[in-house]
Amino acid sequence: MSYRIPDALIAEENAKLRAAQGEDYAALGRRLERAGVDIEAISAKVAAFAVAVPTWGVGTGGTRFARFPGPGEPRGIFDKLEDCATIHQLTRATPTCSPHLPWDKVDDLRALKEAATSLGVGFDAVNSNTFQDQPGQELSYKFGSLAHSERAVRDQAVAHNIECIEIGEKLGSKALTVWIADGSNFPGQSNLNRVFDWYLESMGEIYARPPQDWRVFIEHKLYEPAFYSTVISDWGTSLMAAEALGPKAHCLVDLGHHAPNVNIEQIVARLIRAGRLAGFHFNDSKYGDDDLDTGAIDPFRLFLIFNELVDASHRRAPGFDPAYMLDQSHNVTDPIESLMASAMETQRAYAQALIVDRDALAAAQATNDVMLAHRILKAGFVADVSPILAEARLRNGGALDPIAVYRASNYRKIKAKERPTVGGSPSGIV
Repeated sequence: MSYRIPDALIAEENAKLRAAQGEDYAALGRRLERAGVDIEAISAKVAAFAVAVPTWGVGTGGTRFARFPGPGEPRGIFDKLEDCATIHQLTRATPTCSPHLPWDKVDDLRALKEAATSLGVGFDAVNSNTFQDQPGQELSYKFGSLAHSERAVRDQAVAHNIECIEIGEKLGSKALTVWIADGSNFPGQSNLNRVFDWYLESMGEIYARPPQDWRVFIEHKLYEPAFYSTVISDWGTSLMAAEALGPKAHCLVDLGHHAPNVNIEQIVARLIRAGRLAGFHFNDSKYGDDDLDTGAIDPFRLFLIFNELVDASHRRAPGFDPAYMLDQSHNVTDPIESLMASAMETQRAYAQALIVDRDALAAAQATNDVMLAHRILKAGFVADVSPILAEARLRNGGALDPIAVYRASNYRKIKAKERPTVGGSPSGIV
């Protein structure tokens, strides 16, 4: 029988912290009440907030130079589901996982769905992969996939995405995420307009396949692995593609896929206004597409993004229904710990944005009171909402201190014994 953290251990560890948590929650509640904020209303919204875990995220990531596998790594999708379920068991913030195909492809999809259900997790958007050549693949994606110069390669990439949709339907997913590595490394390598036309033609075939209640998420990336030009390089190109395809197409925002110092929260605001915001791949960066833990480098930017999201919800922006997912590469930490920390950081930014006085902020903006508007917004960011996050976990049956309980359980050591090391693990992204 595969090991799972006992509920009794969670209860035991929670009991040690419950009194202090009660005191901290009550104190914060009194402080927020003086500012006209109902802590119970905020806690309820935080408890309902959810962010998906990527199946590839529970394995050790890497760099262009090396990958350093850790003990107890998942050997395949069924092991990945166990780790995803453990993250949700402790944080109660990650009820779904996002599979990546063909990395997570299995012959028995019914067994896969039953395994997920038994572990208490569901499936979020399915992710296609035409940025790598797979064993037995007939044609190479070295020079592109959906925007390749050869029609046969484009057809192969289209067929793969359609297969992903068919698998997603059987798993209960409602969205397909498409990211391509197509682009060029040298001026003159490709015709910049023609490759976009080929992309739209290929995506049109993919777009026609999902049911009406599905969405197609278009993911852009400024650079890498193509360093001169990328076919879907920015939010404007992504928006052009979405509008060309139709109402099911939306623009996904990965926090690392932008030029340095770009105002990502403004991009989010524009996509909300256009009714085309698909959602997010949350991570953090210092220099580029670093895929660091969410909130590890620039928590203020994360808060400002959630400020736009809460604003859109507050004013009931048309078509506003973003999907949230973590997308990180864990090279030197235990992936489960990193993903738990990141899930909690997204909740933190959400809670901080929720306590901003929207009416006071709007009034200060209307009168051009710059300093007051800034202070009202900043008050939300500097507030320590940790007691709210802990209370939300407690009420949902999770751990007051998820990482502490995880370490006390010896989950990683036990999994290291259950999962003998195998060569060529498909767990993480290199």
